[in-house]
Amino acid sequence: MRDGGPVIGRDSEIREVTRTLLSAGAPARTLLVVGAAGTGKTAVLEQARRAVVEEGAKVLRLRCHDGDGASGAASLADGVHSALTRIHSRRGTVRTGAVRRTPRQSGGRQGELTLLSALGEALTEAARATPFALVIDEIERLPAPTAEALGLLLRVFRPAGVPVVMAGRPVRPRDGGAPQLTAAADRLLALPPLRPADVEALVVRRFGRPVEPALVTAVLRALGPMAGTPEAVLSVLDSMDERGEFLELGGHVCLTQPEQALRLTTDLARLKRLCWPGGPPDATALAAAAAVARTLEHAEIRLDDLHRLKPGGPRRAGLLDRALTPLVADGILVVDEDGRASFAVPALAAALRALPTHHDVSSLHALITRSLSDRLGAETAGGGHPRLADHVTAAGAVLDDAPAVEVLLAAARTDARSDWPRSVRAYASALRRLAPDDRRTPHVLYESAELSLRHTDHAGALALGEPLLACLGASPAEVDRDRLAYVTEVWALAALHEHRLPYGRGGGPEDGGPQSSGPQDGGPQRGGLRSSGVLEELPGVAAFTDLAGPYGLPYELPSGLEHSVPEYSVPEHGTPHGRPASVRGLSAPRPAHEAPSVPGAGRRSGSGPLPSPAELRLLAAAAGSRDGLLAARRALPPDTTSADSLDRLRNAAAHADLADALAAVLGDRYAGSGNSTAGHYHAMVRSYLQGDWDGALSTARRIEARSRTPGTAAATAQPARALAAEIHCARGESGHARAWLDLIPGTVTHPLVAWAKLGLRYWSGQAEEALEGARTDVRRARGSGLLSGVEKVLLRYLTYALLEDMPQAMREAMDELEALHGEVASPMTREAVLFGRGLVHGDGDSALAALRSAHRRGDVYMGLLCRLCLVEIDVDSDRRLAEASRTAQELGIGRATRTTLGHMARRRSLALPRLRPARDRLSEADVRLAVLVSEGATNRQIAARLASSEKTVERRLTQLFQRVGCRSRAELAAAWLDGSLADRGLVPDGVPGPVGSALPRPAGRHRPDVTDRCDGPV
Repeated sequence: MRDGGPVIGRDSEIREVTRTLLSAGAPARTLLVVGAAGTGKTAVLEQARRAVVEEGAKVLRLRCHDGDGASGAASLADGVHSALTRIHSRRGTVRTGAVRRTPRQSGGRQGELTLLSALGEALTEAARATPFALVIDEIERLPAPTAEALGLLLRVFRPAGVPVVMAGRPVRPRDGGAPQLTAAADRLLALPPLRPADVEALVVRRFGRPVEPALVTAVLRALGPMAGTPEAVLSVLDSMDERGEFLELGGHVCLTQPEQALRLTTDLARLKRLCWPGGPPDATALAAAAAVARTLEHAEIRLDDLHRLKPGGPRRAGLLDRALTPLVADGILVVDEDGRASFAVPALAAALRALPTHHDVSSLHALITRSLSDRLGAETAGGGHPRLADHVTAAGAVLDDAPAVEVLLAAARTDARSDWPRSVRAYASALRRLAPDDRRTPHVLYESAELSLRHTDHAGALALGEPLLACLGASPAEVDRDRLAYVTEVWALAALHEHRLPYGRGGGPEDGGPQSSGPQDGGPQRGGLRSSGVLEELPGVAAFTDLAGPYGLPYELPSGLEHSVPEYSVPEHGTPHGRPASVRGLSAPRPAHEAPSVPGAGRRSGSGPLPSPAELRLLAAAAGSRDGLLAARRALPPDTTSADSLDRLRNAAAHADLADALAAVLGDRYAGSGNSTAGHYHAMVRSYLQGDWDGALSTARRIEARSRTPGTAAATAQPARALAAEIHCARGESGHARAWLDLIPGTVTHPLVAWAKLGLRYWSGQAEEALEGARTDVRRARGSGLLSGVEKVLLRYLTYALLEDMPQAMREAMDELEALHGEVASPMTREAVLFGRGLVHGDGDSALAALRSAHRRGDVYMGLLCRLCLVEIDVDSDRRLAEASRTAQELGIGRATRTTLGHMARRRSLALPRLRPARDRLSEADVRLAVLVSEGATNRQIAARLASSEKTVERRLTQLFQRVGCRSRAELAAAWLDGSLADRGLVPDGVPGPVGSALPRPAGRHRPDVTDRCDGPV
């Protein structure tokens, strides 16, 4: 709202203020606009004033709180005189000049009343000569005598024919004369909080480009009850922008900070004005508030904790206690029914934590812990009060390790069922204090790993890497070896879920990411295992590493491990000999009949949430030949994997979807993907196949931003980058597609990446390089033992050869595709062969079978390609072309498919239908424009309301006429007022009728700008 553009989400309020300002003469009214700091009162007044001035009316600002001069009626008289001089009425200014001298002639209360009476008459006379309205902003800043005088003027000596609009914060009992202003108003207009859709529109305007919904959601949560305050929203955005916490991906702005790090600005003047309704705090109170915020950051504070410290407690505890009372009184701090204190606005707490304070908060946490542990004993205190674990963690070195560990372990075991995240935190804190060779360390690792696996907390399991490595290096007793092996496999599975290679660096420049997720320069990395000695002792984990290639992880080893990797020979026909080159040879694979060496309580092979070695080999074999897959399946007990599960596994491998592959193999035993990178990527693949490409892109941006968020151990899913690039390329957005592909390191040889690269190169005008590069990429994929997904590359190669009129290349691609199907024999290779036969041989039955197969898999885009194939071979061309056109519009397809559709339509003399998706609803800006037209506003008036040029308004009206099928302003106004636009489904949900223009953004996959480009043949 600071940029002078239209005020978002305040249309009805602006109309109300505008009507009041235009109510000159007998219907003149007095309106009071109230709202908390930052709600946009001034912006509403200014927008309404501009609209009224555009109508030719005059609006005068009355300022009575500038300077340190006299207050009361005298100050009011000076303000009125200054305002009236702006309408150039010499008689009026002479009259008010005489009025200003009245106090000097008669003092006291009677003199003030006389002055106010004279002011009322002067304003009435001036309005009779030149109609005008008065605007008075920030009435809370008026001195009490001046506010009382203004209240008397408007109540007793109201100037006839002068509309008055006042604005200020809600009146409180101690605000002096402000209550009289409330009594003087004919109408009270309270500004409500902005709706989430309006907040999104405000954020979009702030950046000038679309934003990720997750960013808006994070801002709303961080602001709590201030979420609908425009100035607070802008404050958070400004603070993040200053710290460089934004990332632009695919034309959208994403957030790269944890939600709890979002904060209001640390500019003290602005912070105090926004958050302290009772007046700005002094330096002492602010330092105390900062101490409270830091104390509450890592542990909850209850009032009984402070009460327990009072008898003989140190002075710092009393200071904190005294700081709570004013914060609670102002509503800044809230206390629930259990006595827990918390900040109502998390972003304020984060801003306060960034301010300096001289209070030692770690000592307070230690005192709270000792107050219970000294009285009850450490173990009893931890078991009876599990929340002490967070206080122990926050106390740090102030507490001795021995009692601290007892409290932490007792609290973790007590909280394991009721509050498992806090239990995980307690275990992690205990591991930081326990020595690696402590007899308790293996058991703590084991309990923490089980808890994380049970609740699919893969990030928590991944954090066990460093203490696990230290424990293994300390050579604990042999009795704990199996338990540590179980922990290691839990860690390895978590690493894969977060798309990090076991033993690898992951998430940093080696993965193609912009930054590393952990320490550099060869030091131990967060969650990593980097000792070559560990590799020989843990042979079972190497099977997890075998999944790197099939599921799109760049398989690079950390420095110092290369000597343990033997040479890799590529088989003649690309059949994999075990694991990829960079990870093969880490350890000898365990024979299929050999039971894994793990504890029975932690893992039962083939029945627990961890995959058995045979199941891991099955997961890895899914990317290779059918013979290899069946051999891996024979190593499993009979009837454990159905044919449907194998088909699902092959489809998952083709899309590098690790979560879906694990679910296919483990079935009900699969604990789930949780909030991991693999889980997000699975959701992306599902959205992509179902045709929700906007949702898929949003997930890809979320995965990428998450991998760059400080404090996370997640890496980027390389296939997510490839899929995002493919969607952008299909939509004709080659710049965004190239940016995504540039992030993928060259070590990733998955066919999905080759498929996306082929599409981008071809539609960038590099047909020859694209086809030649595809051959190279296919050879690389085969050399790495990756066959699932190669059919997508070959099929695209065949299609482009058709477009380039290269029959020989088509036949060669078809032969290779059939050979691949003979080798792989998966549902997707069969579907690709059927499609290819339709294109190369004109086999309509094969093309129809491919279409049915795509429908069964739920692949919308493949269904589109099958329809294009049917059009090409002239099978029910009119119907299939109409279906293809509709699907292309729903997907937002760009130049690539539109060109194909146009060529096919012209070659067969078909008419490409002009279709409009059912969910093509009007945007917020469209509805606002329709409302203004229905109110009879001219182009000039609309331009003034929307802060744009008349030429822009004319262009937008023309586009709106075309979208709704109206030929004139009168038709548009009638269609809006009679509800016909709503009946046709063009008005977004939540808009009851021809009122209200601040609307939520239309939901769904459709993008109007792209649809307009897709209309008609190209």
